[in-house]
Amino acid sequence: MTTTHTYDIVVEWTGNLGSGTDSYRTFSRDHEVLADGKPGIPASSDPAFRGDPARWNPEELLVASVAQCHMLWYLHLCAVGGVTVIDYEDHAHGVMTMDESGGGGRITQVVLRPEVTVADASMVEKARSLHGDVPAVCFIARSVNFPITHAPVMRVQEK
Repeated sequence: MTTTHTYDIVVEWTGNLGSGTDSYRTFSRDHEVLADGKPGIPASSDPAFRGDPARWNPEELLVASVAQCHMLWYLHLCAVGGVTVIDYEDHAHGVMTMDESGGGGRITQVVLRPEVTVADASMVEKARSLHGDVPAVCFIARSVNFPITHAPVMRVQEK
């Protein structure tokens, strides 16, 4: 039996500066990403595309989704695999490549650079290898068409 999960969000444009989209330069790209019972995410387009640099853009949110899914599955695999993770922080990096006309592009690569602290030195190698098991189970990694690579830094908790 197949199980499905659904995800409903609202994207609400808040960038009408008074004349709507009467020209390319007269409207803001600002919008809110909303879901029932959750705080809104202030978003815009990338500043390169007339967006507000103080707001999240879709490209950043896509990279964040990749990093979040990897982290959550990684922590699960560590927990069931006998690896005690004490701390985890990822400095993910995404690359968008524009097409030759400059009118479109796509994410062509995401590099995850998690810094992982484990409880004991005996756990380091297994902790490192479990990063390679995540792509087979991470919903986001299984859904995208660009390569996701991992460059983890492993540390041992100071005692």
